[in-house]
Amino acid sequence: MEAPVHRDPQSGVAGQIVSAGGSVVDVAFAAGDLPPINNALAVEWDGPHALVLEVQQHLDARTVRSVAMQETAGLACGVSVRDTGAPITVPVGDAVLGRLINVVGEPIDHGAEFAGDVPRNPIHRRPPELRMQRPGGELFLTGIKIIDLLAPLARGGKAATFGGAGVGKTVLIMELIRTTVETYSGTSVFAGIGERSREGHELWLELQRSGVLDRTALVFGQMNEPPGARWRVGMTALTIAEHFRDVMKKDVLLLIDNVFRFVQAGGEVSGLLGRLPSRVGYQPTLATEIAELEERIASVSEAAVTSIQAVYVPADDFTDPAVAQTFTHLDSAIVLSREMASQGLYPAIDPLASTSVLLDPRVVGQEHYETAEEVRHLIEHYRELQEIISLLGIEELSATDRQAVGRARRLIRFLTQPFAVTSQFTGLGGAFVPLDETLKGCRAILAGAADGWAESSLYMIGTLEDARMKEKAA
Repeated sequence: MEAPVHRDPQSGVAGQIVSAGGSVVDVAFAAGDLPPINNALAVEWDGPHALVLEVQQHLDARTVRSVAMQETAGLACGVSVRDTGAPITVPVGDAVLGRLINVVGEPIDHGAEFAGDVPRNPIHRRPPELRMQRPGGELFLTGIKIIDLLAPLARGGKAATFGGAGVGKTVLIMELIRTTVETYSGTSVFAGIGERSREGHELWLELQRSGVLDRTALVFGQMNEPPGARWRVGMTALTIAEHFRDVMKKDVLLLIDNVFRFVQAGGEVSGLLGRLPSRVGYQPTLATEIAELEERIASVSEAAVTSIQAVYVPADDFTDPAVAQTFTHLDSAIVLSREMASQGLYPAIDPLASTSVLLDPRVVGQEHYETAEEVRHLIEHYRELQEIISLLGIEELSATDRQAVGRARRLIRFLTQPFAVTSQFTGLGGAFVPLDETLKGCRAILAGAADGWAESSLYMIGTLEDARMKEKAA
């Protein structure tokens, strides 16, 4: 969008509320003096909290339709409204590190209010021009074996974890925050879109426990908040990340949980604004809304924004329009499998469905590429044989196929890994595995070095050396 014309907030154009229905509020202004689309309107009422509206439509020459960012209970017609002359602005910079804020930049951690001299930026901005953007070709190592091997992330790229309810998306995101902030000593911005209060509290405690909270900014639009807040909270987090990238020249890890809740909130807003639904009941602006969010996640020559997102897959249907549309913007797609989760194979990442544009010998090197292809091929062969095994038994397979099945099962267990964020539940310390150790372990298993070992020795360990020690102790 074009840069708005800034007015003095104290002398902004005044209007009056003429209709309020849930989160949608109509405001009348003097003819010909309507605030632009996406401008923030401040409601001058005596309600329990500050109320901010965002302009969405011009209904006629005098009236705008807006969406509220907070609850509107108790709002009445005739209440005065002031055009702030700009979009919603939120605090940015070092002041937000270690803090929890909401969609309009207010602290929600019971801490002190932000000082008046803290810089603030509008949440609506254009993405960097294409000539300024830098493609992500450098590996962003996570220490999680199956991701680094089969779906490597790009520094300055976009990756997403896809999965239905209860397969481990949020746990994976929490582990990625902890490991990447510790490894890269960078800055993280977390956007909780439609999060449960419990999940936000657990993340807050985990970041405190691991000592990385002071390098992380958390922005929440919780599940019980109005759709406007959940719809725009991703923009708030993006604005904070962009300031670190553009002004402070810092690499930023932007984590979003959950993109599907962002789409859901957009659908609610679309319905409230009276737009006709499109495919499968989604809003007609679905592709545009996702693009507005995703295209701002970009890297420039001085600094990178690396984004890892969680995407809920409704009813495990990967053809859902919201899921399919998100896929088109990604460098890496990490697909979580309910079947693997039911077998206790965590992280429950499907080695065949997960992909990355970086898995190319020109980027990751010939050894990495060949190892990943061999691992995929062996696991795929094992899955093809599973039906025969379940019907006739493994004894009916040829000696070569029995050997392949044994190695594939050991590989699948080697690619499981204990996480630090779940150590209180599993009793296992977290493991960060360097890429060369992952490659070395996979090549050894493919070559038959672990053929005589118990499968349990390779389950929930870090390196192959850990498995060897476990086997000796058994």
